[in-house]
Amino acid sequence: MKFKRTERIGAIVKILSDHPNKIYTLSYFTEKFNAAKSTISEDLLVVKNVFEKLQLGKVITISGAAGGVKYIPKTSIEENQNFLMELCEKISSPDRILSGRFVYLIDLIYDPSVVAKIGKVFASNIDYSEADCVVTMETKGIPMALMTAKAMNLPLVIIRKDIKVSEGPTLSMTYVTGDNSKVQSMSLPRKALKPGSKVILIDDFMRGGGTIKGMTQLMNEFGADVIGTGVFITTSTPEEKLVEDYISLIEIDTRDNEIIVKPNLKTFKDEYRTEDIIEDVLDEIEDEIN
Repeated sequence: MKFKRTERIGAIVKILSDHPNKIYTLSYFTEKFNAAKSTISEDLLVVKNVFEKLQLGKVITISGAAGGVKYIPKTSIEENQNFLMELCEKISSPDRILSGRFVYLIDLIYDPSVVAKIGKVFASNIDYSEADCVVTMETKGIPMALMTAKAMNLPLVIIRKDIKVSEGPTLSMTYVTGDNSKVQSMSLPRKALKPGSKVILIDDFMRGGGTIKGMTQLMNEFGADVIGTGVFITTSTPEEKLVEDYISLIEIDTRDNEIIVKPNLKTFKDEYRTEDIIEDVLDEIEDEIN
């Protein structure tokens, strides 16, 4: 069956966007569309240009016998700004403050459209080129970690708080929460990670960094190397965290019955931001707070 160019291009966009970071050979497309390699190359060039012009991501050509093309999701500074500002506005509602100065976030972190976008933002700003998997801690971090794993096209590994008999031999350890108020445990099946694995840690919330530090120590017990860490929300206090080298998307502070929320745009890679835009956005945020 022969396909028109518009049909081929539409199908290529669908295939690449549904399977990010997966390499497709030219032969795959020539066989699927019954077209010459030169024709497919022209189609891919059109797709590449459209994705870049609309800042939808990058289509990369890989040379060599095992080469082909793959799609890498990317988010622009404007897209990040609009998305995070919208989230900050929702989180800032006084109705979200719970007893103990906690903030209600369940409706956001279990919203598929929100966590899918969070996953793309993490994938755009964490170098996962050598990563083997994404790791998170149950339970609230699972949705955004799953979407991050999907955007990175990596498997997801979930650290549990309790041992599951059905998962076989398990390594468990204790850790101290960031405010040193609790000693908790975490466990991971021995078969979940291979020694020497390189992992990306994703979590939903960080106050002092105790959970992330515990996850890092657990990875060390498995002989795994943490090469990137992403946190959805961090608190402004304590200022000194137990971990370093992480990115967070939103910073939050609660004072009495007031919630101060702002996007953490400075964590974004240089290729997705310019200093002038960052300064303008931060000035706008300061004006709104004051």
